[in-house]
Amino acid sequence: MSVLLNQVRDRLRTLHYSLRTEQAYLDWIKRYIRHHQLRHPQEMGQSEIEAFLTHLAVNRQVSASTQNQAKSALLFLYREVLQIDLPWLKDVVSAKASQRLPVVLTPKEVQQILAELDGVWLLVGQLLYGTGLRLLEGLRLRVKDVDFSLHEIVVRSGKGDKDRVTMLPANIATALQAQIAYAKALHDADLVQGWGEVYLPFALAKKYPNASRDWAWQYVFPSAQRSADPRSGLVRRHHLDEKGMQRAMKQALHATRIPKLATPHTLRHSFATHLLEAGYDIRTVQELLGHSDVRTTMIYTHVLNRGGLGVQSPLDRYGVT
Repeated sequence: MSVLLNQVRDRLRTLHYSLRTEQAYLDWIKRYIRHHQLRHPQEMGQSEIEAFLTHLAVNRQVSASTQNQAKSALLFLYREVLQIDLPWLKDVVSAKASQRLPVVLTPKEVQQILAELDGVWLLVGQLLYGTGLRLLEGLRLRVKDVDFSLHEIVVRSGKGDKDRVTMLPANIATALQAQIAYAKALHDADLVQGWGEVYLPFALAKKYPNASRDWAWQYVFPSAQRSADPRSGLVRRHHLDEKGMQRAMKQALHATRIPKLATPHTLRHSFATHLLEAGYDIRTVQELLGHSDVRTTMIYTHVLNRGGLGVQSPLDRYGVT
């Protein structure tokens, strides 16, 4: 199995898949092989794939998105690694994902949660709510992509490998400048000690081999410790771990006693909903969020602070006696 998994890993890296996708695909392929008693995938086909996906849905009761990720991993294995493109591959039906309304906080609830955060996690929380960034987009922010003169932030290689521009809230400009000054001092100390490199995407690392030490490419939210890159083994200073913000958000939610299942991503949902409540055009919100399809953004129109679908109940119109 190890030889096959190494082939899968090499192919994923050749095609520049993210580390998280690589880890997920390798895990699903290992599960698939073990489910069928270590048979080689070349010996298996449509019936085995469908049996595995059915097992995930019926016995494991995984979500539709999880089942579809497993399917994508297996299709990658057969098409990209084993070079097997059989007619049945396109006939494997994808599970239909359930439509769920996002959890959204009210402006008062956002204020309560932010009041419970402190230090760098307060700034990260303000950034997520104030800009609509995803958690990893915020933590992976580079110094060069924050423009204080134009009051904007450029998100590089966001979801779908797309760039976009969002606003830089004036209320956090001073705190963000202080955070960047801290990152600069940390980077200068690293350079003196012979370190100072940061991860760059493969294409950029090849095009600009010396850029990894440049100040402009450093993370705004650097980790306090250096660590080895899981792919190359090179020791660098990475960005803050997202688990830190997730824990801080959970503790803040517990302290406020707000009865909602909120996560750092909820701040992004709240950003979008509150902009729509303020009367901003849905296309503008779509651009700020980086959605390819406006229908994705339209889900926030269902959770606006106006009751069900913005309709006034007849009970409220006529009252009760």
